[in-house]
Amino acid sequence: MLELVVSVCLVAEPDRCKDVSLVFDADSVTPMQCMMGGQVEAAKWIDEHPKWQLKRWACQQAGRFANL
Repeated sequence: MLELVVSVCLVAEPDRCKDVSLVFDADSVTPMQCMMGGQVEAAKWIDEHPKWQLKRWACQQAGRFANL
C-alpha cells in the first residue's frame, strides 16, 4: 500500500506548515500510478482546505511518514 504525503502551509501564515498523509485504499497501486494520481488527490485536498497552500508532495510506502 502506498501513501501520498503532501506538505502544506497556511496561506495567511506561510511559515506554519505541516505534512499530511493521504493513504490510497487499493493494494495494487503502483508507484507510477501514485505519482500520476497524486496530483489529482493533492488538488482535491487543497480544494477542501482553502486556507492551506500546497508546497510539495511525494509517494512512499504506507506507514513511513516522510519529512519532505
